[in-house]
Amino acid sequence: MAMYVAERYLPGITPDQLAAAGRAKNTTAEMTQEGTPVHYLRSTFIPGEEKSFCLFEGPSADVVKLANDRAELPYERIVEAMHIAAEDIR
Repeated sequence: MAMYVAERYLPGITPDQLAAAGRAKNTTAEMTQEGTPVHYLRSTFIPGEEKSFCLFEGPSADVVKLANDRAELPYERIVEAMHIAAEDIR
């Protein structure tokens, strides 16, 4: 499956509100149980820009959009992404 980033603009968000991203984990688990494989992986919040980038794994951007819509989480855009970790570089 490919990876996708949901870019969110979250003006004035508090740390408690940011934890609401947990809804993405619950929603993707429900969708996977229903037969649509999609997984919430992690989020990165940039306070100085009031932005969050949430990483998902799924079969398409449309499925990731559906997961965010079902979780009632706002997003500016959802785009395919690549994850490169330090241990992947030789």
